[in-house]
Amino acid sequence: MNVIKNKKIAIVGGGPGGLTLARLLQLQGADVTVYERDAHKDARPKGATLDLHEESGLLALQEAGLMDAFRANYRPGADRLRIVDKTATIVFDDSDNAADEATRPEIDRGPLQAILLDSLQPGTVIWDSHFAAMSPQNGSWKLEFKNRASVVADLVIAADGANSKIRPYITPIKPFYSGVTIVEGAVNQSEIASPRVHQLLNGGKIFAMGNEKSLIVSSKGDGSLVFYTGTKTAENWSRESGIDFSDKAHVLAWFKTEFADWDEIWQELFENASSAFVPRPQYCMPFDQTWDALPNLTMLGDAAHLMPPYAGEGVNMAMLDALELSQCLTSDGFSDVQSAIAAYEKRMRLRASETARQTMESTAALHSPDAIAFLLNVLS
Repeated sequence: MNVIKNKKIAIVGGGPGGLTLARLLQLQGADVTVYERDAHKDARPKGATLDLHEESGLLALQEAGLMDAFRANYRPGADRLRIVDKTATIVFDDSDNAADEATRPEIDRGPLQAILLDSLQPGTVIWDSHFAAMSPQNGSWKLEFKNRASVVADLVIAADGANSKIRPYITPIKPFYSGVTIVEGAVNQSEIASPRVHQLLNGGKIFAMGNEKSLIVSSKGDGSLVFYTGTKTAENWSRESGIDFSDKAHVLAWFKTEFADWDEIWQELFENASSAFVPRPQYCMPFDQTWDALPNLTMLGDAAHLMPPYAGEGVNMAMLDALELSQCLTSDGFSDVQSAIAAYEKRMRLRASETARQTMESTAALHSPDAIAFLLNVLS
């Protein structure tokens, strides 16, 4: 019997993982509501484009019946990649392959969010629902939000990302610092604002590496670009450095010092950034993490297995989690919700552990003296 029949399900977090799960569960007739802290769907700027993988993100969309919508919204050619050194000299360029069918097609976060939101029943997502706390109540959970609203749910799924507030209700295990901090920025109308980088970008992605540092630039369908520096720093560097990341001059001065022997073309990004910079220390969950399954609470995505972005697996893992969790919860093969959760979590941890190990190896390699050789070897 379907173990979630007649149960009220709360998904906390309206990112790709949470929305994919809601869609998959609704297709099976489940009573599901998504609680998202943002005031509305456009409350936050969207980050870099996402490349969805056939065995994970695309598989989840296929099972959700959304591949036609995806094909209508993905960005052909956005998977073009140029690897360059610190002088902006191109050492690898796959632009010639742009006409081929993309094996890892790229889609902007905004259109992906729209596809998933449009697939849900009206009223599924309750916006401005910033999770505050929850407590057991007669075999269910009472969830309280910062807007003073509260709800009761029979099953809660944490899809609330890297700084999950629900994860501690499941396990005390915390992530470890990866050794690398990212500084994120964006440039609107990059063709006008940063023409040299825009031309080098060629509508795709740039991986620039040198001196054990990285700079990744990604085009977006709205004519903007986003970029991420990667440098080895102390864990608390962004708080203790004295840099005001909302001050362009401050961050530009840091970049000129930290990336002193990089070509001045890269300064174009910092001089023309269109919003405040965001420092992001990168964390990873322990490879061997484990916990006992609970009867009415589980998690997916970054909440479950946070890792740095240097293997491109984050959103794909979250969407595959959603698919596998939905399959367990709607299977006839389990006697109760706890058994279904236990089966999902065991499989998810095994998969995430291996991916996290590969991701940390990639993170180290991309910030090593041999970064370009490493990446060329991966792509060959």
